[in-house]
Amino acid sequence: MNPKLLAIAALLLGQTGFVSAQSDPSVTYAATISAEELKEHLMFIASDECQGRETGTAGQVRAQEYIEKEFETLGLIPPVNGSYLQQVDLSKEDFLQSNISTSDTAFRFIEHFYFFWLENRNSVAFAENIFLGYGINSDVYSDYAKSNVTGKAVWVLSGEPKNSKGDFLISGNDDNSDWGEDISLKYDEAVKNGATALVVVNMDYRMYISRVRNYLQQPGLKLNMNRDLGETGKGEIPLIYVSPGMANYFMSGSWNKPGSVSDIAAYISKRGKPYAFEFGRDWNFEPVVKGENLNSPNILGFLEGTDKKDEILVITAHYDHVGMNGKDIFNGADDDGSGTVTVLELAEAFSLAAQEGFRPGRSILFMTVTGEEKGLLGSEWYTEYPVFPLENTIANLNIDMIGRTDEKHGTNERYVYLIGSDKLSTQLHALSEAANTTYSGLELDYTYNDPKDPNRFYYRSDHYNFAKNNIPVIFYFSGVHEDYHKPTDTPDKILYPKMAEIGKLIFHTAWELANREERIVVDVENEFE
Repeated sequence: MNPKLLAIAALLLGQTGFVSAQSDPSVTYAATISAEELKEHLMFIASDECQGRETGTAGQVRAQEYIEKEFETLGLIPPVNGSYLQQVDLSKEDFLQSNISTSDTAFRFIEHFYFFWLENRNSVAFAENIFLGYGINSDVYSDYAKSNVTGKAVWVLSGEPKNSKGDFLISGNDDNSDWGEDISLKYDEAVKNGATALVVVNMDYRMYISRVRNYLQQPGLKLNMNRDLGETGKGEIPLIYVSPGMANYFMSGSWNKPGSVSDIAAYISKRGKPYAFEFGRDWNFEPVVKGENLNSPNILGFLEGTDKKDEILVITAHYDHVGMNGKDIFNGADDDGSGTVTVLELAEAFSLAAQEGFRPGRSILFMTVTGEEKGLLGSEWYTEYPVFPLENTIANLNIDMIGRTDEKHGTNERYVYLIGSDKLSTQLHALSEAANTTYSGLELDYTYNDPKDPNRFYYRSDHYNFAKNNIPVIFYFSGVHEDYHKPTDTPDKILYPKMAEIGKLIFHTAWELANREERIVVDVENEFE
């Protein structure tokens, strides 16, 4: 390490409690995280034998049994009533036969419309409709100001309005607002104002459906749990996305100028003002549900601490992937085989330390979760039905895709994206930075550490369910590459030395979290809520 880094490290050590690297036993155990062992594990986890590890399939069970055996070999405690498995209660469903119909026309799921979830699975009839611009209600721009939507199906355009110069009306410049990115804002506003449905006209329907068609054609999964739907009543009304062509059929002749929904969008842009109108069209929404119940487990291995054993550090990765499409196997070597096998190596390093007299002060729960690809289901289940009290959970370190490089970093392997480290605890962020300065010297890239990032990585992995519960998190990530969610995400393309270096950084961060005198504090307002 160069003299400047040593000086910085010395300052950081004084702030966080790290001891000299030369006398720190964590260095010895971090060194056990090896590229060779990571590869050995991944060659099975991402093998054809595991058939892409889709949630609830035989291939995922093979991966589950491998992880279970590793936890048992390491001597980790099975914390779920003597088992390593926390069964997640799921419903497997498809909606492919669903339709929307009028007196003379029927519209087909995927071809003309789609939806992602429904709490109410009953058929619904609609007689009153209102086109409500973009469905926005803000201080700067409001589609609701002069309209009553109670008892009506509300039809809105996707995105948010621009003026004739191409600037967004809400911001007044080229920065979009949350209303254009977060559909829940439009949904909650429709519910709050008494709408019977929210129908979103996806202006990029063909492009979008080409990206999600395979997902929509596969049976979806939902958690079987009793939920409090909250003040907004989420789930009480349908949220349906339709094509512009379908919207044109419904609205044809109903507004005071001839044209299409594209013309309406242009009209709003030209005027720079909201525009709404009611239209008469009776229609029926018939969600045809075909499905079955199934269980798929989270896998939990517990290492008990010493003097602070009631406080728990949780280290996670998801071991599911997207399975098969015909004969194509989506092996998911990077997503998230890389995180899964890193959890195994971290568990081995801490177990070895414990056996040799360096058991951590706090307990550590190593958990590979199921159903991440289906909507973060396994981690949501754990935080709804935790094996250890959430109030005793000090932090979550989540690992998802750390085995490749992305276009931004090219051939540079010595980096990792960190997401969330400063969002709830300034102490966690400082501790993470100090661990890197002292031991690893990786480039810590915070590009995606922003809830408003258009990629929304902040919300797309299992740390999110812990953060929602006010538990500090760090999400370790290397970025998206050309093989993401393709059959070509295979073990031969993984950069195992890179994975090992990131694994060592995570180990040192976890070691400090588990052994520092005081538990890290939550001192930042929760933006995840």
